[in-house]
Amino acid sequence: MDLFWPSEVNSFRRFTPESLAAIEERIAEKKKQQAKVNKEHKDQGVEKDKLSPQLDLKACKKLPSLYGEVPVELIGEPLEDFDPYYSDHKTFMVINKRRTIFRFTATPALCIIGPFNPVRRAAIKILTHS
Repeated sequence: MDLFWPSEVNSFRRFTPESLAAIEERIAEKKKQQAKVNKEHKDQGVEKDKLSPQLDLKACKKLPSLYGEVPVELIGEPLEDFDPYYSDHKTFMVINKRRTIFRFTATPALCIIGPFNPVRRAAIKILTHS
């Protein structure tokens, strides 16, 4: 049932270094599982059900009211992505006052500016400001 009705408690969490570490762990685990599957099924063309992004959580769309109100202190702040498709992607989302969803990569910009850099955070606030 959580799949259709997200809980208010789980919806909005700040994107932190711990969040990024958890994503990296999920990516590493997925690679291990994929290598294991590839080893077991070398010659078989096994197609796995692929997860796809939720249409109501696409970037540049308004956040559905189903997810509740965005706390004022989290508007314009990097948040953990609650679309299951992005659980193993290095991304985070930002929601502005108009409830528009923006997605950004958590990889270093220009190979040096990480997602927690104050300059990058200020640029994201300016970009997402309505």
